[in-house]
Amino acid sequence: MTIQFEKFETVVGFECHVQLNTKSKLFSAGENAFGANPNSLLDIVDAGLPGVLPTLNRSAVEGAVRLGLALGCEIRNESIFSRKHYFYPDLPKGYQISQFDKPICEHGQLRFILDGVEKSIRIRRIHIEEDAGKNTHTDGLNTSFVDFNRAGTPLLEVVSEPDLRSAEECMAALKALRQIVTFLNICDGNMQEGSLRADINVSVMKKDSTELGTRTETKNLNSFRYIGQAIVFEARRQILALSSGQAIRLETRLWDPNAKESRSMRSKEEAHDYRYFPDPDLLPLRLSASLLSELKSTIPEMAHEKLARYQNSLGLSSYDAQILTSDRHIADYFEATLKNHPNPKLIANWIINEVIKGNHEDDGFQPPIPAQALAELVQLIDSKSISNAIAKQVFALLAKNPELKAQQVVIDNKWQVVSDQGHIESLVEKIISNNSEEVAKYLGGKTKVFGFLMGQLMRLSQGKIEPETAHRLMLEGLERIKSRAPDSQ
Repeated sequence: MTIQFEKFETVVGFECHVQLNTKSKLFSAGENAFGANPNSLLDIVDAGLPGVLPTLNRSAVEGAVRLGLALGCEIRNESIFSRKHYFYPDLPKGYQISQFDKPICEHGQLRFILDGVEKSIRIRRIHIEEDAGKNTHTDGLNTSFVDFNRAGTPLLEVVSEPDLRSAEECMAALKALRQIVTFLNICDGNMQEGSLRADINVSVMKKDSTELGTRTETKNLNSFRYIGQAIVFEARRQILALSSGQAIRLETRLWDPNAKESRSMRSKEEAHDYRYFPDPDLLPLRLSASLLSELKSTIPEMAHEKLARYQNSLGLSSYDAQILTSDRHIADYFEATLKNHPNPKLIANWIINEVIKGNHEDDGFQPPIPAQALAELVQLIDSKSISNAIAKQVFALLAKNPELKAQQVVIDNKWQVVSDQGHIESLVEKIISNNSEEVAKYLGGKTKVFGFLMGQLMRLSQGKIEPETAHRLMLEGLERIKSRAPDSQ
């Protein structure tokens, strides 16, 4: 049987968990940190010990409101915290405090760009909830371990409508969401550490249909690559099933990144399965008009605003500006470098081609050298103290030894640009003398060989000649040979 994939349309929505970077947990004084020894950060409130009472973290509420404002949401003046009951080993209290029928933010919109075209997805709701712990399953052992350090960590769950139609759209939308939360400085966006995790809802339907198909939910995807792979796999799986007469079950699935496939975990729960009811230990959350106004005034210059400024005021290309504004930390690094040396185009070139080259898109931005060091390096290039080739060597040394200064590295290694024209001309003559066959080809009209001769010159000079000067003197040297040739008489 031939499967006609082109007759189906993929439908995608997401539930993205944004981990807030508050100092303490959502309802306790427990430290909110990553990487501590297992179970060293579990607070008695988050453990649900008898007699303890939760106290709401104001910073988490402010983070939720600021994200809601950035996404154009309606902000509720009054929202309710509920208990969501389910049994799982990483949930110490036996319930999770979340928001159910009255979330803090609703009805927003997330805009994103894909292949140069602006698109958008509706945001159904944003609600505040506490995280659970983390289960660890070790291969070869019939045992699982639980680390409760993450229990009680404040999360914002951003729930979209099923408006997306491809894996590419979903990845672009979630990258735009990460961009927003990092610019607001409410989350570091580090997916490898679990700061941003997405549950992806996927269904398929015939292109001539208006009725959505039965969805499945793939849980806890912490990589854009996995998100894209999971959507493609699940859409294909559902099309194959439907084409062979099988029904799609409403279920929760788990992604296996090694096998690059998902597998069924359990049937999908409905709201009544969780026995939601308002938490008796927490009063309704009420927001005043003055607080909303105050928080609105704290919204910083966002990515789309920086994008326009970088192009209009700094003269950067659309491509460069988009990369520099893709993450707040990259934009901050660019502007910090620019403060120390005013050459936006060259600084942008170095950040894009060298600084962020070793960073993975799922990790937080981690520059290999400080902004001040990059500014000093670019200044040496601008002053023609070093060539671009030498600058890359300096950069590599600075990345390994951040305490070093660019100027001192150049001096210690005697990497200053050779400016003695007589010395450069002698090197040119040596190259011409040692490569008579290539010189003959050049004089015979095969001008592409000029690049080879230039490469030999830069290698002989160890990259210490400024390229424009090297180019000019090599041309002059070849012209002198040409003028002495018999057929030029």
